[in-house]
Amino acid sequence: MKNNGSDLFIIVLLGFFLMVLMVSFIVIMVIYHRQRQIKNQQKVREIRAEYEKTVLNVEKELREDILAHVGKELHDNVGQLLSLAKMNLSSSKPEKVSEGKVMVNEIIHEVRILSKSLNIDWVEEISLEEFIQRELNKLDSADFCQVAFHQTGYTLQLDKDKKLVLIRIIQECLNNAIKHAQPKLIEIKVDSSLEQPVILVRDDGKGFEYNGESSGLGIHNLRSRMSTIGGEMILHSVLGKGTEIKLILPNQNA
Repeated sequence: MKNNGSDLFIIVLLGFFLMVLMVSFIVIMVIYHRQRQIKNQQKVREIRAEYEKTVLNVEKELREDILAHVGKELHDNVGQLLSLAKMNLSSSKPEKVSEGKVMVNEIIHEVRILSKSLNIDWVEEISLEEFIQRELNKLDSADFCQVAFHQTGYTLQLDKDKKLVLIRIIQECLNNAIKHAQPKLIEIKVDSSLEQPVILVRDDGKGFEYNGESSGLGIHNLRSRMSTIGGEMILHSVLGKGTEIKLILPNQNA
């Protein structure tokens, strides 16, 4: 009887300790998961804040570029037209006055175009593919180099903020090629048929030695901006053989 009582006591005691261990384990796991949840929420907030900061910086840079363009156009184009219109309208010859009136209409048209460009809401009205073709057409019109555009798959559906970031990234890629590469050809390919759409910006210029580390071409900035929209940038360059920048977008169906 005494042995039975001792055995029962030991069993109850062991059961109690096991119960305490289980409760402690559950409490620890709850605390651990709660801490992870808090950290994840904080990480999400940080990612969101970085994304919003990137978008704000992109908007600021685009507005600065637009203002610089408007200033140049006002000085070089509209200013010259105004001077000529003034001279013609001040003339005593009817044909000159008529020319001056035509110039005034041309000036009004130019100012309207410039006023529209001041508002970056145009981003919502244009697809990324249309923007790329527009930028390449500018290079072609300037006889800077040959250009080529290739599109595979559907037109990318992007919200305004992500499109803004991609527009700025593509502009930077083109600016780097213009400033540093001395290319004969710049081509851009958009392939949306893949699970993760890809944009390739390639030139046949000077190229440079690249070992995966950041350089003076703003590569870190480009990579960081791609990261904020959930994408990835891969750069490949060979000295004397050109440069290729691959922009991998997040899954459009995710």
